[in-house]
Amino acid sequence: MRALIQRVNGAGAEVEGRLVGEIKGKGLLILLGVSKEDTEQDIDYLVRKILNLRIFNDENDKMNLSIQDIKGELLVISQFTLYADCRKGNRPSYDKAAGPEPAKELYELFLSKIKKSGLKVEKGVFGANMQVNLTNSGPVTLMLESK
Repeated sequence: MRALIQRVNGAGAEVEGRLVGEIKGKGLLILLGVSKEDTEQDIDYLVRKILNLRIFNDENDKMNLSIQDIKGELLVISQFTLYADCRKGNRPSYDKAAGPEPAKELYELFLSKIKKSGLKVEKGVFGANMQVNLTNSGPVTLMLESK
């Protein structure tokens, strides 16, 4: 499982011009990719890691606070293209990405587990063509992998 995490000062997702998920304050935009090999253990690892990453500034302007410390918000978007393999040719291969059914199941499980944090969690529409807008803070962008 891969999560591309961006520290934001707001983010939103639209489908066909309709807002489907939005966070307005400090938080994280999480682009989540699911592979054919992923299990619930991968979800547990990423949820724990994301909730405890110290990437928000403290009173001394040092990245020392987690999303939980600042009571931030989360926007989670499914993104199978995180498993693109571009090493051969010019057309990406998505062979390692999970199919729609198992990917949706694990995406929904990820959402249910991260919501247990008590933080505001918004989401996109699984499998939809979305327009995602964000204000990256820093910029801070990190890639996490469960394997």
